Amino acid sequence: MFRRRPILNTERLVLRLPQHSDFRAWTQERLASTAHLTPWEPTWSDDHLSRRAFTARVAWAAKAEAQGTAVPLFIFRRADTALLGAITLDNIRRGPAQAGTIGYWIGARHARQGYMRESVQALCHYAFTKLDLSRLESACLPENAASRGVLEQCGFKYEGVAQSYLQIDGRWRNHVLYANLRGDRRGRTDVG
Repeated sequence: MFRRRPILNTERLVLRLPQHSDFRAWTQERLASTAHLTPWEPTWSDDHLSRRAFTARVAWAAKAEAQGTAVPLFIFRRADTALLGAITLDNIRRGPAQAGTIGYWIGARHARQGYMRESVQALCHYAFTKLDLSRLESACLPENAASRGVLEQCGFKYEGVAQSYLQIDGRWRNHVLYANLRGDRRGRTDVG
């Protein structure tokens, strides 16, 4: 049976799974935004921008979405189809938890224009209404005021600090933890 892949539409954006044809736009955006992104991300592997690594990324995205463990989406501006960044709902946990973790990045020239807020809101709506998740989590570096602002504007609440949570830019870093709860938490627990 054919299963339709998720496509999320907002006023200004289209969010969809990555495709092989996105390689050039993705590579150009990541390369142009290197200085903007590296303080907030794990250290890039030597082949991070290679076609081989991108092919593996596309394959992982399709497999993870099909298995229900993640929803990795690229963010495109509707007006000109420019690739702006990416957002992923990962580590989807079913049963009693009904939870997942959101991570994202935006290209330097597209930052602070409300695109990520719009993307996070769309993915939260999808996760709560289509995937029947009850809790969404996200974490960022304490000094990342832009990311904290996005989360807070999207209904995420500060929950605390995780010590040495992730290796960012080559060293273990503390992160502030946020969570967003579905308004009606009486959802099913038998979702497989």
